[in-house]
Amino acid sequence: MSRERLSRGLIQVYTGDGKGKTTCALGLAMRAVGQGFKVYMVQFMKGRETGESRTAARLSPEMTLRYFGRPGLVNLRSPDPEDLALVREGWSLARQVLAAGDHDLVILDEINLALTFNLIPQEEALEALRQRPPWVEVVLTGRQAPPEVVALADLVTEMRPVKHYYEAGVKSRRGIEW
Repeated sequence: MSRERLSRGLIQVYTGDGKGKTTCALGLAMRAVGQGFKVYMVQFMKGRETGESRTAARLSPEMTLRYFGRPGLVNLRSPDPEDLALVREGWSLARQVLAAGDHDLVILDEINLALTFNLIPQEEALEALRQRPPWVEVVLTGRQAPPEVVALADLVTEMRPVKHYYEAGVKSRRGIEW
């Protein structure tokens, strides 16, 4: 039995220095699953189990989430070889998922920084986005979206901080930030 597909998949970018880029993509993923679509999310430079990875496991097989990274921050200007290998492993999978067209929505979480700092070849990524099946919607998240990604996108949302509780000393909280 075939399922209904999007007539035209678009490219969405969530970028900027404000909180909420991944959260916005996850909200879209929940909406898509609720409408019978299949979702695949690849998280770059994130390396621990989170609330979203646990939720994706509960929504399987309609939603799949794979994360590629180690706990802690990646030195983007001089990445550890292990971090670079994980980013490239994630990108290899993401390319396959995009090309296969088995998923209606593909989320490439934190890919923008990986592109900006050349951890993933930018032209290769742009070509993969252009060559994906026409029904595949793609979301790219992360700070500093490259201008070429912004130009290719159909929708760009920039999150900007106005006020954040981190400034008052509130630490990252289970179930809210992770």
